[in-house]
Amino acid sequence: MKKKTVYKLMSGIVILTIAAYAAIYFLNMQSVVKKAPNVIDPNAPPTFSQLIYGDFDNSLDKPMDVAKIGEFLYVSDTNNKRVQVFDTSGTSFFKFGKEGEGKGDFKFPYGITGDKEGNVYVADLYNGKISIFEPKGKFIKYFEDKDKVLKSPAGLRIYDEKLYVTDVQQNKVYVFKLSGEKLLEIKAGANDKDTFKAPNAIALDKKSDELFISDSGNQRILAYDSKGNYIRTINGSKDGNGSSVFVNPRGIGVDSRGILYVVNNLSHTIYGFNEKGKQVFTFGSMGDQNEQFYLPNGLYVDDNDRVYITDTLNERVALYY
Repeated sequence: MKKKTVYKLMSGIVILTIAAYAAIYFLNMQSVVKKAPNVIDPNAPPTFSQLIYGDFDNSLDKPMDVAKIGEFLYVSDTNNKRVQVFDTSGTSFFKFGKEGEGKGDFKFPYGITGDKEGNVYVADLYNGKISIFEPKGKFIKYFEDKDKVLKSPAGLRIYDEKLYVTDVQQNKVYVFKLSGEKLLEIKAGANDKDTFKAPNAIALDKKSDELFISDSGNQRILAYDSKGNYIRTINGSKDGNGSSVFVNPRGIGVDSRGILYVVNNLSHTIYGFNEKGKQVFTFGSMGDQNEQFYLPNGLYVDDNDRVYITDTLNERVALYY
């Protein structure tokens, strides 16, 4: 047999051997991946990531609420009478609004939300209006409250083409069409005698369609079904009727696990509750270090389970994963 033929046969055997080992290795790795156990704690608190202050010339001053709309983070920079816009790494992009009474001006910008087109809705607690802006901050119009029921809009959220609004001074919670017609006034509890006291924030559990409202003055979170019917009260006690763990609960949000986050404003902490309303974690304390807060207020959970918290008197937004 010629040498060239021998070399070709030997080379072919080597290549086939390597290919066989590679196939066996790949199959083994696949089986390892498939058999790997899920070690993530379903009730674990999020992990601290970073703090967002704004840049030197445009630092935040009393940020009250935060929302991720499209690819950007919108923060109500309340004492500066404007909205600041960041990417999720904390880089400042632009700002809009100023103090005044004209179109696009603010007295006390508070709650923020966005629609599917990326338009930004900002509630002004003091002028009683909700302003609508293009994603880059150009004023479009005021939200048309056709029934003229709003006086002090605070918390805002848009779900399924409906705008949910808390009215702090009137102790009311309303649901509107985006065109301005009032659809519903949500009742405070199980009976007509129960009333809200300074309702603050709204959140939806997309898995269960449960709606949550922070009833700040009554130290509780109220849960509702998709039609606005009261389901239960969450306050850290076994049945929701005992002593509350809350002291002025404010911002709320729900992650993909169904964990409900609650900002406990006056204790400078964040609580986590599972789908049964049982408290599963708490984090934070009073201070100005990482993982500390000073009167936190707003909270937003994005589609990737990033948690954004406005640390109001520390003048920053805390980001957790």
